[in-house]
Amino acid sequence: MVIPMQELTSLSSARTTCIGLQEWLDASLVQPASEESLNSTSSNNNSRLRLIYIGEGKRDSDREAAIGRIPVVSKNGTPLMPCRPAKARKLLAQGKAIKKRNKIGVFYLHLQFDPHIPVTQPLAIGVDPGTKYEGFSVVGTSDTVVNIMSEAVTWVKRKVEQRRNARRARRRRNTRRRKNKKNRLTNQRRLPPSTKARWDVKLRLIKQLCTIIPIQYLVVEDIQAVTKKRHHKRWNTNFSPLEVGKWYFYSELQKLKLIVILAQGNETQQLREHFGLQKKKSKSQPIFETHCVDAWVLAAAITGANYPTTRKLYYITPLQFHRRQLHRFQFAKGGIRRRYGGTLSLGLKKGTLVKHKTYNLCYIGGNLKNRLSLHCLKTGKRLTQNTKQEDFTILTRISFRTQFLSPVNRGVFLR
Repeated sequence: MVIPMQELTSLSSARTTCIGLQEWLDASLVQPASEESLNSTSSNNNSRLRLIYIGEGKRDSDREAAIGRIPVVSKNGTPLMPCRPAKARKLLAQGKAIKKRNKIGVFYLHLQFDPHIPVTQPLAIGVDPGTKYEGFSVVGTSDTVVNIMSEAVTWVKRKVEQRRNARRARRRRNTRRRKNKKNRLTNQRRLPPSTKARWDVKLRLIKQLCTIIPIQYLVVEDIQAVTKKRHHKRWNTNFSPLEVGKWYFYSELQKLKLIVILAQGNETQQLREHFGLQKKKSKSQPIFETHCVDAWVLAAAITGANYPTTRKLYYITPLQFHRRQLHRFQFAKGGIRRRYGGTLSLGLKKGTLVKHKTYNLCYIGGNLKNRLSLHCLKTGKRLTQNTKQEDFTILTRISFRTQFLSPVNRGVFLR
């Protein structure tokens, strides 16, 4: 279900209220399978979201301490309501939960039992798409669960062009080859590889968050490509992947059974003003005020949170794997080009998270002869290329490098 933000909110100069949200929830929201209210902590049967008065809750710097929430899943893997750090420490001390991290590196607790009546409350995730960086924020009725800043995939177009040039060069060589086939994708609706890769990263992040957090709403800033009439073919061609990509993104979101709400750019700006939050102009800084602030206000407009309870964030970088090449493009000594690329290194998947006895947590890269190379999780730099499989323990497979950044004294971050 994709719903425009205009149908839910009415913006005024005095304050912002979600007019019509109450009636829309009554008509569209279905109760969980157990027929329990969404907010089971209340004593009555009022399962509706309360009206949101954004102007009444300004940011309070004194209360904006490191009050985060820890995602929790039950024994059978069902996502539950996140808990406070104090509760998480108590569960770990009693042996009722174990520490885990999902595929994108977000920390969560895995309970060793299944609650009799799981309690869920409205949780929304805000998405701020960007050209090079993107923001995600999961917000509840009062607390902020998790903030994520991710780097966008920008290298696919260059890699596809490199592959095309290599293919054409092989066809011009005086060597045996098969006859080139007709392009079977002509006149067929398909996404450009660079566009699909960019939006697929957003889908993978949202899917991974939904596995550990019971998210019900997704609010995304609807980017729009302005087309021009008459003699603007190049302008319209360059902007068409944005429109095609976002509708592919929306169609895939409906498979997750989330209520998708679209917001315009001017609505995001007005929400920031009513919350009393500011956005930094430098988009590359890994801080809350660059991209996560827009994602937070979009999610808070649905759940009713008044201020961000934490500005800590996960900084995520997608891992870049090189395609398998028959040989290196450049000759080596002796005129022999060694093999290059691929996703396997001595039978192990590249990007496998391991625990080394010397370098601790790192991931597998390439291989040289009978040795493996290991890379740093934070920077991606190679730590060593002379490691045996007996020197580390395999943990899980990852596709992202993740750093947890914590604000210290007015925006200085620890990496």
